[in-house]
Amino acid sequence: MAKSQETFSKKEKEKKRLKKRQDKEQKKEDRKTDGKGKSFEDMIAYVDEFGNITSTPPDPTKRKVVDVDQIVIGATSRDENPEDSIFEGKVTFFNTDKGYGFIKYNGDRDNIFVHINNVLTPITDHDLVTFEVEHTPKGLSAIKVKKK
Repeated sequence: MAKSQETFSKKEKEKKRLKKRQDKEQKKEDRKTDGKGKSFEDMIAYVDEFGNITSTPPDPTKRKVVDVDQIVIGATSRDENPEDSIFEGKVTFFNTDKGYGFIKYNGDRDNIFVHINNVLTPITDHDLVTFEVEHTPKGLSAIKVKKK
């Protein structure tokens, strides 16, 4: 009676696993004996003054001294003057039924959104207006809009 095919394939798989493990161990031993593995000094990389990665250490004569007190961590504070926060523009579109529109900023920026709740005096299309700008989650929005 012949051996089952399943037993033969199990033995073949086990042989392949053992061969693979032995090959791996052999490669490991070869790396240790050949010295192909890089030493720590060979693996160190340096960054030059231009931000490029090099294998040569930096020149100590080109070292710059940094004043620790001059380093600022975090965002700079804004000192907004009320005079600087008032802008002028022209209403490019305003829909009184829906209660919104857009103002073209005189500084050649994109259109700024305006809502009827932020309008102090009634406005229509092509009116010259003064306003303040507010940052909203959807972008810039005009507030305290007055007809000029």
